[in-house]
Amino acid sequence: MRERADQLVLNYVSRAADAAHGVLRSEQRLDFARRLRARIEAEVGGSENPRAVAKVLDRFGDPAALVEREARRLATTDSATDSATGPGSGTGPGTSPGSGPATGAGFAGGPAATRPAAGAPGTGLGPGGTRRFPAVRDDTLHAPHRAGQQRGSRSTSLGLPFAGLRRVAMSTANPMATGGRDARTVVKEHPREIGALVILVAAALLVPFGLPSLAIFPVPLVVWAAGTAVVLLSESWEARDRFLGAGAPLLGYAVGGVLVGGLRVGAEPGFDTFMTEFWAVSGTMFMIGTGLGVVWLAYRLLDLT
Repeated sequence: MRERADQLVLNYVSRAADAAHGVLRSEQRLDFARRLRARIEAEVGGSENPRAVAKVLDRFGDPAALVEREARRLATTDSATDSATGPGSGTGPGTSPGSGPATGAGFAGGPAATRPAAGAPGTGLGPGGTRRFPAVRDDTLHAPHRAGQQRGSRSTSLGLPFAGLRRVAMSTANPMATGGRDARTVVKEHPREIGALVILVAAALLVPFGLPSLAIFPVPLVVWAAGTAVVLLSESWEARDRFLGAGAPLLGYAVGGVLVGGLRVGAEPGFDTFMTEFWAVSGTMFMIGTGLGVVWLAYRLLDLT
């Protein structure tokens, strides 16, 4: 579980570093990635739950947008440095005007005598000399969106039902629509969970074949039990989703079989007639329940962020 959470953070920072190529200098890019990871880890607060980590990363937003904001901050800092630097200021011919804020003394932790004043425009330093990292998405990027929500605006699709599913559907046309997460990424990051879904689908597909029982247990039931065990042991889903997805086949088999079988009894009531109809439809209802459970679990896995 910890490995999955760490992989989510590593993937996000790697995407940010890739977006910084050609935008930031190498030393600026390395410093940006280091501060980004430190900020993410501070926001995560030591949580090992991949879902919680994914929600934190979603608050940070598009890594490319963070890179653009960092580039603008550095450009503003460089302009302020150039304005403050004049003849006799001590800037030698070997000094790069843009190197101050990105390396050495420009960072919190550098020599105190050479740090920019806390809160000075363009320095990126907050009160007390602590370097500010660009605010996460909830703080600034979508402030107009939040204001629109408070006014009852419905001009945006954020927060609407099944937004994650729509992002996945859009990913083939625009990879950034899912923030880098699509079906292939989910398969790579959650092979055990995908395997469990495949086992559940196999259990449903075995129902029509009428295979001989193993001891007293039907083969589809045994296969379903194996898939259910993997689902229940996984921590990528919330407990509610695990029980709902894994229990849907049994609900379909029992509840669906009783309801549909009872409706099919018709004008010939009786226990024997009911059981005949129950056995006739329960397998089909098991397959339907399995399909619904697998679709729900897959959606929740895709909608992790």
